Amino acid sequence: MSKKTFTEKEIKQLSNNPFVKAVSAKGITYTDEFKRLFIAEKEKGKFSRQIFEEVGFDAFDA
Repeated sequence: MSKKTFTEKEIKQLSNNPFVKAVSAKGITYTDEFKRLFIAEKEKGKFSRQIFEEVGFDAFDA
């Protein structure tokens, strides 16, 4: 597991994503809708990073 903590700016940005249920400095809780979408897209052969980027998550440095 990553030891990355989110800044206040990152928390605010992540909170604006409709697929985020909750976010803190230590982690993100995703909506059930996102979890279903993620699994469906993985089964189609997409990479995790691609799925996250397609739904509006910017790639943060880990």
